[in-house]
Amino acid sequence: MPLVEHLELPTFSRLREQGHEVMPLERAIHQDIRELHIGFLNMMPDAALGATERQFIRLVGSCNRIAQFYVYPFSLPGLQRSEETLAYIEKYYCDFEDLKAKGLDALIITGANVASPLLDQEPFWQPLMEVVRWADQNVASTLCSCLATHALLKQLYGIDRQPLQQKRWGVYDHRICVPGHPLLRGVNTRFNVPHSRHNDISRQQLEDAGLTVLVESGDGGVHMAVSPDQFRIIFFQGHPEYDLSSLLKEYKRELVRFLAGELDEAPPFPENYFSGQVCGLVRHYLAQVSQAGDDGWELPVFPEPEIKVLLDNTWGDTAKALVANWLGLVYQLTNLERTKQFMDGVDPNDPLGLKST
Repeated sequence: MPLVEHLELPTFSRLREQGHEVMPLERAIHQDIRELHIGFLNMMPDAALGATERQFIRLVGSCNRIAQFYVYPFSLPGLQRSEETLAYIEKYYCDFEDLKAKGLDALIITGANVASPLLDQEPFWQPLMEVVRWADQNVASTLCSCLATHALLKQLYGIDRQPLQQKRWGVYDHRICVPGHPLLRGVNTRFNVPHSRHNDISRQQLEDAGLTVLVESGDGGVHMAVSPDQFRIIFFQGHPEYDLSSLLKEYKRELVRFLAGELDEAPPFPENYFSGQVCGLVRHYLAQVSQAGDDGWELPVFPEPEIKVLLDNTWGDTAKALVANWLGLVYQLTNLERTKQFMDGVDPNDPLGLKST
């Protein structure tokens, strides 16, 4: 029971070409299978908009055991966009007002680039808070990534993120803090997660506000936490949705900035991501760049293809399991609400019994 291609979004055909199961709408409507309708608020900058869209929609589609999935991408005013990206959003994305009228079962909110250390001064803040207020009353659960996590924690719990001394950038080993939690069912007790951020919210800040930390790293900090009811809002500080080469492409973008004179120093290697062999290739490339600059030659091409085959994805299967568990609980809760099968003694604010976990 896969993703349903209910929009002309290019991501659906691209995922199909990559071997993922995507069901045409005309076939889906003739099957008597429960549907889940997932909103996807994509606030990522233009360069990452399409990749983030594919990554999260692919994660939703990987949970193909419980329902047909209809994913509705939308964005916000107040985000800096090129004319080309605005045209793409206008053509392929949904309108939030229409989604409010139709209704959603769950919501995913991505990160975003910001210009101010004060999140509530960003131009997109008020539109984002409108979505958050609506979701609080109208969806079973909201999953937040990166900047969205920091924004909702500030708005809902008064938690201010703290700047890191240096960018937290790489792939870090994590450990489950609450074994047996339904969101972590079937997940290894230790696993990796990529991080890429300049700010942090600590375990102490989260626990002081009554939230539960589910997954944490000694080097990477808290990755996953949940609201006090254990389900209504899931907070990710890391990026489990990343592709194998996402951090490589990010490193390359920073390296291009350095070569263009925008940065004083070459970017550091993402931690625990480049092997010794990859580090050697990059150092050799930088030496070639330096020599070309001294001799006035054309700069060599960055060896991205050679590096990519040496990288390892050590987080993808865990990401699929986490999202599958989340959507499975959304499915259970929406079924309970729709059929009104609440038994005596069940807390209507905690029908799945997650608070006692």
